[in-house]
Amino acid sequence: MLRVILHYPGPEEQQWLSDLRQYLPGARVQLWATGLPPADYAVVWAPPQQLIDEQSGLKAVFNLGAGVDRLLQCALPPSLKLLRLEDAGMATQMAEYVCHALVREFRDFGDYQQQASRTQWAQRVPRVRDDFVVGIMGLGLLGGSVARAVRAFGFPVRGWSRSPHAIDGVACFSGRDALAEFLAATRFLVCLLPLTDETQNLLCRATLSLLPRGASLVNLARGHLLVDEDLIALLDSGHLSAATLDVFRSEPLPEMHPFWSHPKVSVTPHIAAQTLRHESLEQIAEKIRLLESGQAVSGIVDRKRGY
Repeated sequence: MLRVILHYPGPEEQQWLSDLRQYLPGARVQLWATGLPPADYAVVWAPPQQLIDEQSGLKAVFNLGAGVDRLLQCALPPSLKLLRLEDAGMATQMAEYVCHALVREFRDFGDYQQQASRTQWAQRVPRVRDDFVVGIMGLGLLGGSVARAVRAFGFPVRGWSRSPHAIDGVACFSGRDALAEFLAATRFLVCLLPLTDETQNLLCRATLSLLPRGASLVNLARGHLLVDEDLIALLDSGHLSAATLDVFRSEPLPEMHPFWSHPKVSVTPHIAAQTLRHESLEQIAEKIRLLESGQAVSGIVDRKRGY
């Protein structure tokens, strides 16, 4: 009998277990606990090293998220397949978040909300759309979806990634040598890069200063890509006008962190693209069936790249 273990700590763990059993009828699906018999597959989020050590016969591990940096912190057998979620409803959520933040800033809706709280009636001069260039760092499945959604609103869109990509209507840049050119014309920067050794601390004073004065930042990737104090300094100096942050170095964001009270920073609690249970489990169950029948699957993590 096929054996699958689940590690998804939190209040919804039992619901994930129940639904995974429905998607894999005939399989023995259990919550991970130390001492369990060997399993064929593991479905996990932030697993303890003990799970990996005890379950040495796993054929593959499915990560319940698009980012695999936390899974890669474990000591993993070289031959173990790691699979990440591909979209599973995340791309639409990410596009919604970015478009909301973009339109809110472009149309000055935040300022109008403040005016309304003061019973003030004052129309602002409309911005020029062609001058409001949106730059997206990371052009994978999520980044590509965001780029196309933003383009549908008529904004000029640029994209930057480690390797070359081609997206209709998007000016694409790739490689570290092209980063400065990409940033120099970006008015609204969206970060969707994976966290790797190369991207850690990439959003620092040196790179963010390359943005034109008055630019803004949206970070939806990982908190460790951003140097917090550098962002605050650039906001305070006026070089950057605003930041919308959904991910942080420490989560939950500590109560005394300056992001909470900074007038130019908007904080959300890591909700830009939440893992949707049914979409995710349907995808995982189908890939397990393919693997069991000896067929190829997509979404296998390249450990050297970190995604």
